[in-house]
Amino acid sequence: MTMTSSSAPTTTPATPAAPAPDSGARTPEAAEVIQDARRRIDDLDGRIIGLIQERMAVSAVVQRERIASGGPRLSLSREMEVLGHYRDQLGRQGTALAMTLLELSRGRV
Repeated sequence: MTMTSSSAPTTTPATPAAPAPDSGARTPEAAEVIQDARRRIDDLDGRIIGLIQERMAVSAVVQRERIASGGPRLSLSREMEVLGHYRDQLGRQGTALAMTLLELSRGRV
């Protein structure tokens, strides 16, 4: 509140906080929801990356043991199972994701 010369209190409307510029939100409330969701996404991405790294390490064990026993470096029938599983669960884009995971885990064929 501010005081005028007549000593009568006047109110000044509060200026709403501006939404975060990188959120694309038009209101502070929406910006907050977006920021919270982005924090969750960042956490999920960190966990997904950790799981991919774990998958790569386990795949290296499989390849090492297969080769040490005289077998081939990779199993195309197993890769087809993986591709089918991802496709069944995630659709066409799941196949692309599985291909990327397989390439990360075993290298390029």
